[in-house]
Order: sequence, then structure tokens, then C-alpha cells
Amino acid sequence: LSRRGPLGCLGLLYTPLAVILGEACLILPIIMNLTVVAVSSADARLAPTLFSLGARFRQLLFWVARETRMGIIAAVVMGFGRAIGEVGAAMMLGGNIQGMTRTMTTAIALETSKGEFELGLALGIVLLLIAFAVNGVVRWLEQRKT
Repeated sequence: LSRRGPLGCLGLLYTPLAVILGEACLILPIIMNLTVVAVSSADARLAPTLFSLGARFRQLLFWVARETRMGIIAAVVMGFGRAIGEVGAAMMLGGNIQGMTRTMTTAIALETSKGEFELGLALGIVLLLIAFAVNGVVRWLEQRKT
């Protein structure tokens, strides 16, 4: 994304889109790997049974996703946890520009480096509460569906 890089002509460096692309590059392999593990651990008889019942490929995808939804949701939550704790990619690609590309993690890093430990701690607690809330909602949905 740098000016001399292969995507430099797009001018994405220090933009919100650059931060999003960087975070996506970090979490996509985690989510994909855990999703593959979840789908691989599904009952081996599921796909042959669905095909023998006349299911089309789209229907097969739907039912496999439905049967492995908890593993897929766990993969997404793991990716979310990785993304909200990421400082490096957001700092390199976004530049920590106030009002444009500053994220909570880069704000925490900035405030603590300036010696504003109270504000850094407060932002950390807010970020932690957001993570707990997301995990709580996922847990509530998991219990409600089973």
C-alpha cells in the first residue's frame, strides 16, 4: 500500500480503507483456518446424505454451515478478538491520524506514550467492555439456539 508498493498507485496509505484492508489481511487466515477445521469436523455422512436427498450445492452449503455454525461463529469471534487488539497494522497503514484513522488501540498506545496513563487505562477498559459485550451476546445466542 506504500507509494512504491504494488498497490501504491491507489493512494490508500493513511486512509481508513488501508486500516480495514490491513486488519482483514491479519484476521482472514485465522477465520478461514478455524472455519475449515469446524467444517471438517462435521459428520462425514452429512454431504452424501444431502446429495442423496436431492440437495443442490447451495442447499448443501446452507446445511453444512447450519450444522457447523457454532464453530464458524467461534472463528469469527476469534478474528474479532485479534482485530480489536491489533496496534501495528493500524499504526503502519493508518498513521493514527486523529478524526480519520485513529483506532482505540492506537489511541491507547499514543496516550500511554505521552504519559497519560489514566486516559490510556480508561480507553483500555472501554475496549475490554466492548469485547466482553460481544462475547456475551455470542454466548447468549449460542445458548438460545441450542
